[in-house]
Amino acid sequence: MKSSAKRFGYRVNRVRNKIKGTQERPRLSVYRGHKHVYAQVIDDGVGITLTCASTLSQELRGKLNVTSNVNAAKLVGDLIAKKSIEKGIKKIVFDRRGYKYTGRIKALADAARGGGLDF
Repeated sequence: MKSSAKRFGYRVNRVRNKIKGTQERPRLSVYRGHKHVYAQVIDDGVGITLTCASTLSQELRGKLNVTSNVNAAKLVGDLIAKKSIEKGIKKIVFDRRGYKYTGRIKALADAARGGGLDF
């Protein structure tokens, strides 16, 4: 029997093989940790991170009592949308990294859409 970490790696690779970030449509990658939520916009052609946001960001430090819930993910989605639009990025490709599209992942994606990102 395979371990859950190994099975998760297969899911990550399956999703990642279908998604490529370009200069016109960079990739919004989401990581959901036990304590924090992270998001970054990546240009895979060059291999650089264009912008990032997380519950550890300076802008969100005072606003959050709990950093691992749906409300925290919404704030991270708003922040990543704001930072991306400031850099001139409006169209992205969403990379959920093998996570199911529910809970914190969905909240972050909806908030990023509401903030002006198109995906």
